[in-house]
Amino acid sequence: MKRFLTAILIAGSSAAIAQTVGKVTDPVEWINPLMGTASKPDMSNGNTYPTIALPWGMNFWTPQTGKMGDGWAYTYDADKIRGFKQTHQPSPWMNDYGQFAVMPVTGKKKFKQDERASWFSHKAEVVKPYYYSVYLADADVTTEITPTERAAQFRFTFPKSDSSFVVLDAFDKGSYIKIFPKEQKVIGYSTKYARGPLPKNFKNYFVAYFDKPFTSANTWKGGDLQKDVLEIEADHSGAIVGFKTAKGEKVSMKVASSFISFEQADINLKRELANDTFEATKTKGKAVWNKTLSRISVEGGTIDQTRTFYSSLYRTLFFPNKLYELDANNKIMHWSPYNGKVLPGYMFAGTGFWDTFRALYPFLNLMYPSINKEMQEGLINDYKEGGWLPEWSSPGYANIMVGNNSASVVADAYIKGMRGYDVNTLWEAVTHGANNEGPMEAVGRAGVKYYNDLGYVPYDVKINENAARTLEYAYDDFAIYQLGKALNKPKSEIDIYAKRSMNYKNLFDPASGLMRGKNKDGSFQSPFNPFKWGDAFTEGNSWHYSWSVFQDIDGLAKLMGGKEKFVTKLDSVFSMPPIFDDSYYGGVIHEIREMQIANMGQYAHGNQPIQHMIYLYNYAGAPWKTQYWVRETMDRMYKATPDGYCGDEDNGQTSAWYVFSAMGFYPVTPAVDQYVLGAPLFKKVTLNLENGKTVTIDAAKNSSSNRYVTDLKYNGKAYSKNWLSHSELNKGAVLNFNMSATPNKQRGTNETDFPYSFSTDKNK
Repeated sequence: MKRFLTAILIAGSSAAIAQTVGKVTDPVEWINPLMGTASKPDMSNGNTYPTIALPWGMNFWTPQTGKMGDGWAYTYDADKIRGFKQTHQPSPWMNDYGQFAVMPVTGKKKFKQDERASWFSHKAEVVKPYYYSVYLADADVTTEITPTERAAQFRFTFPKSDSSFVVLDAFDKGSYIKIFPKEQKVIGYSTKYARGPLPKNFKNYFVAYFDKPFTSANTWKGGDLQKDVLEIEADHSGAIVGFKTAKGEKVSMKVASSFISFEQADINLKRELANDTFEATKTKGKAVWNKTLSRISVEGGTIDQTRTFYSSLYRTLFFPNKLYELDANNKIMHWSPYNGKVLPGYMFAGTGFWDTFRALYPFLNLMYPSINKEMQEGLINDYKEGGWLPEWSSPGYANIMVGNNSASVVADAYIKGMRGYDVNTLWEAVTHGANNEGPMEAVGRAGVKYYNDLGYVPYDVKINENAARTLEYAYDDFAIYQLGKALNKPKSEIDIYAKRSMNYKNLFDPASGLMRGKNKDGSFQSPFNPFKWGDAFTEGNSWHYSWSVFQDIDGLAKLMGGKEKFVTKLDSVFSMPPIFDDSYYGGVIHEIREMQIANMGQYAHGNQPIQHMIYLYNYAGAPWKTQYWVRETMDRMYKATPDGYCGDEDNGQTSAWYVFSAMGFYPVTPAVDQYVLGAPLFKKVTLNLENGKTVTIDAAKNSSSNRYVTDLKYNGKAYSKNWLSHSELNKGAVLNFNMSATPNKQRGTNETDFPYSFSTDKNK
């Protein structure tokens, strides 16, 4: 009996060891696109939808469980699917533009969204980045989708029926449909968009070809089916085409779209789908994903960690998405959301720099620089065509969020080595944006005259979220200074940005040791509650925003009383109760609730302003505390499940935090050639850089308990610094982390080991 029990225990131990994942050869199969989909407006577990698309594709596809026009297009706990939507939606809060939907039905000609909706189950749903399949119970139809960048193939498996149909819904707010029965073709356009303004000629043109003749063809508008009408333009138009099908018969549809014209949509379809079968497109899509994902290889983690890593990596590879197309001569063209013209060159859309300047763009600069080079060229066109750089594009200027963080996106790319584009036009663009109010609050700098004259945006001049603006403008000024220095701009031109980068000091309140709104007359706002969300801050409180001095953490630590007090202040974020004052909003916004339930005190990882804060222990001689809290956050806040995020995923930013942190470092200060160290999550990570070099990150003793770095060797030599150089990593490197269950409180404690701070920069 003892032998039997021993055998069971050994077998159990072996099974636990076997849970460790070795070399991943098929990374796309580790992704769960449903991660983050169990969300709703008052509780975000990601606010994602299953994105069936290729990396940075112009068009995405998703099953639509929500009502037409609802930003929550797909929620995991929904019972019915209303259609399969072509989407460009960056987030539910931004909603969509240029969308249309496809839906098979049987029996009657059901085209209204509630009538055509069908029950479905996750048990009969297959969700992969390159392939989606679901059984629609009410119609007895299986729908499959496989995408390209600007097109897709659908395959509908119908029952035996004289009344099998496919509905095409061009949505409301102005749309058009035309059916060509002889060509087995439907064309149309949608003009629907959620954020504006857009030029009046905005249209998403689409073309769809079926491989089976129609037995019936009708257009519809609103709730009315049209008889003998094959072309219609209305507020809400659509088509329904019918077939006679045998049991198990597969009807295929090829579909593509264009923001330029119907002719260009046809070009996109023929170029990307050609004569490919559904299976051929699916195979090509899988290959694209595996090639893109294989830039990073992780080994030695658990099954859950590996799934979470690749699911998060997947989310970093969508936004901003391509808005450009290739014409008949393979010339890169785009429709401009700024002036409505069709022009040559790159264009991207669908990102908010307030979120993504922090880690998403630095991640692209490290691992996918060529796509960010295209994005920089797109920014040049944004400026030329609209007069400003966007801060939120969806697809044109969107009046939401604060800051002038396009400066960071531009500066970080150039400082991290991007070349071969007109950076001088971008210099003109960032300096123009920094010194002028834009056509709306979220473009240029709201309150710029106050900021330039007083050194802060005042609390009492009716400019909302003024302290947040001040802190972000100061960092953005630093980014502009860094770019100007890299471009060898004259000192007389760039010194003003160096000076303004210290404006954060103007809001520091010695009484509370935190950032605080300040009135025009120089007095601090009163009363002051550091737990009050909003008001002077953006989607956070003073405890969250007081760390937003990315450019000068050493200077911030000095204001807070020195390094020991700074560390104590950082500690207190986690030890305080999650109390809050929601009076500015008049109710609990979802970001507050997500902080409250996380059991991490005032640390609100579900929103962006505080995500870098864990890494700040490195600036004050306590790097082991970074190592502890990074692992805690990865373990507790992320999982490849429908409730797998702890707040809005936000265009790859929250995922990029995880991917960077799992690699063992993080870009606290974009526009600086440094990453701040944490500790790797896996036993081995391999970065296959675009230049052909390799960075190998070994942490053989890594485990759930061994989260601390005892020592680090860089290319075989002892390395004591708390940061890594981007330019040095780009030459290739081997990093050997010796991991332990107990912290090494001696390593990384000398000031010479601390990361960059502007006030201690001797070369400024």
